[in-house]
Amino acid sequence: MSWKNRQNSDAETARRRTVYVPKHFQQTDTATLFEVIRDYPLATLITVTDQGLEANHIPFCLNRTDGKNRLQGHLAKGNPLWKNLPDGSEVLVVFQGPHAYISPSHYPTKQETGMVVPTWNYIAVHVRGTLQYRHDPEWCQTLVENLTNQQEARQDSPWAVSDAPQAYVDKMLAAVVGIEIEITDITGKWKVSQNQPERNLLGVAEGLSRDTNTEVQKMAAVVGKRVLAS
Repeated sequence: MSWKNRQNSDAETARRRTVYVPKHFQQTDTATLFEVIRDYPLATLITVTDQGLEANHIPFCLNRTDGKNRLQGHLAKGNPLWKNLPDGSEVLVVFQGPHAYISPSHYPTKQETGMVVPTWNYIAVHVRGTLQYRHDPEWCQTLVENLTNQQEARQDSPWAVSDAPQAYVDKMLAAVVGIEIEITDITGKWKVSQNQPERNLLGVAEGLSRDTNTEVQKMAAVVGKRVLAS
């Protein structure tokens, strides 16, 4: 690639970037990114209409059939978004994974230099894509079945959509609009103390593991894996 072409490519990447990601915080493994989408399906759908910037909180299923990657979800029919945002619009969907406050007290180097400050560790996945609305009741039923099965798999006695009377399900489906987003770009940001020396990584992992919050403990496990890999 020539210098000019590389410059144009870098400019295009910067133009499409939805989040600032220093190189050491980049996560490019597709399987890892999709794992976050599956584990943390409630996302923020960000759109721009003639009414301005808008955010909606929607649980999504990841569909990977036909060689394409799609996010599938639904809106309440009373939500004006489906009337204000046309088919084919570009949208941004943000998934938030584990996160945790990082106290300077977790860093052994605090005792040595005192030159430490608090920060926040987090995992996020940004998805760009093209949105299409789905009004077919069969499509919407398949969606809610997939989304329900995905979440009910954690239950001791999983509930299924088929457990409800079909007439009632049909009534509920009539009140929603399906949405499908074909993924065109995906960016992962893993801010998990990679910029710290190994002894501070270990201190963060140990400190977070003592927290009673399960999400904080998940971040402890993420940082702990980096210790083992270093």
